[in-house]
Formats: sequence, C-alpha cells, structure tokens
Amino acid sequence: MKKIAAIIITLAITLLLLASCGGKKGVTIAVPNDTTNEARALLLLEANGLIKLKEGAGITATVRDIVENPYNIKIKEVEAAQLPNFLPDVDYAVINSNYALPAGLNPTKDSLAIEGSYSKYANILAVKKGNESTPKTKALKAALESKQVADFIAKKYDGAVISTIDNPTNGFDASVDYASLAGTKITVAASPTPHAEILEEAKKILAEKNITLEIKTFSDYVVPNNVVESGECDANYFQHTPYLDNFNENNGTHIVSVSAVHVEPMGVYSKSHTTLEDIKK
Repeated sequence: MKKIAAIIITLAITLLLLASCGGKKGVTIAVPNDTTNEARALLLLEANGLIKLKEGAGITATVRDIVENPYNIKIKEVEAAQLPNFLPDVDYAVINSNYALPAGLNPTKDSLAIEGSYSKYANILAVKKGNESTPKTKALKAALESKQVADFIAKKYDGAVISTIDNPTNGFDASVDYASLAGTKITVAASPTPHAEILEEAKKILAEKNITLEIKTFSDYVVPNNVVESGECDANYFQHTPYLDNFNENNGTHIVSVSAVHVEPMGVYSKSHTTLEDIKK
C-alpha cells in the first residue's frame, strides 16, 4: 500500500508541475529594453506566431501587452547593445542589425527570422530643429542620399542593411554654395556599425568640396541625441523616427529628421537552436 501511495503522490506532483507550465518547458527570449525597439521585437515574434499582442499595441507595445503566450515564452528585457553578449545565456535574442554585425552575426544568413524592410524603422539623419535647411545640413544630406553611398550599402552589407533612398543624388545639392563651405567642418554623432562606416563613404564626397566630416562614434542611444541638442554636434545618424519621437517626448529635446537613409532589419538569433519551431515542441 505504501508503494502504491508513493506512486500516486509522484503522479500528482508531476501533473501539478505540467499544469503550472502549460505542459511546456518554455524558452527565454531576450529583447531590447528601450520602448520602440522592444515593441519592434515583440511585433516580430507575433508575426512568427509565437505570441499575440493586445489589439492596437503597435510600435509602443511592451511585455504587458502580450495577451496570448501559448508556448510559455519568458521575455528578458536587455539593453540593446548588450544583446549579443546575452545570446549564449538565453534560448533566443532579438537583435538590431547594427549590434548583430559587429558581433559577427549576419542578419541574412544567421537569423532564424527577420523582419521586412519596414520604412517606419528607417535610420535617419537628424538635426536640431531650426537647422533643417542650413548649408551644412543640405550638403551632408545630399552626400548620404547619393548613388555612391547607396551602392556602398548594397555591396558591403549584402542585404543586412538596405538603402531607402528612392532617387539617389550625385552627392551634391545644387542650392548649396559649396565654395562658402570650403574649409568648414561638419560633426556627426553615430553608432559604429553601420552608421559610421556609411558616413565614411559620405566623407569622401564632402572632401571633394574641401569640407571635413568629423564622425564621433557612440555605443549608446542617449548621448548622440544630447550632443545634437546641446550643439556639440551638427547632426546624428543612428536611430529611427519612432525612437526619436519617443526620446523627444521623454527628454524635452527638439531634434528632427531630415532624411531616411537605410533600414536595418531586426532578426532573431540563437546559439542553441537552429529553428524557431523548437519553441513549439
């Protein structure tokens, strides 16, 4: 009788454990912890049938907006730049291409799922409000919107970064008096990859008119906006419009977009799985 009782108790405990986790072990997926990129990651997971978000959550969605989680996924919110470092410690991570590339991850080859080229997430050239039409801004904008830069993006990143310029320029703006800009310097705050690399190509174009482009690299998403607001830098190039709008609202800054240059598709990566289907097993 004692043996039978022990078996019954063991079965009861097993059933309780299964019930508590919905019958599935569950996996951990790390996502960016900033508002707009977290929403972007959650929308990618939803698009792949892993979760369901509250109707209308959109580009400001957070984990609190998850209304269906059939696979018992645990979401771990991590600072975006640290996601590649967390990848070995979680089952999956949703990573921006600008952080995936320096970590040796190829978005088109290594990601298990990748978002489409959503124009609302195009990375932008931004300046402080009031400086949208200065000669410096126009010259920098024309260089970044050039065919030379578009060709560089296509060749170097092979689909991991996609130009969003529909009608590339020859690199120069006919309304700008380049002679009066000769000998001047334009300072831009940027993320190292791919933004600073793309700016290096624009730098060659501006150099033809004796304009120096100084590129200051930052590894975070806060300082690049602060140095434009303070006037330390003329422009920045690292973010998309939803992030900028949220930053301005929360920080009282006055930064505006003057050009959408490229898209970096966000992808899902893993060191321990080869498919997202493992989540459903």
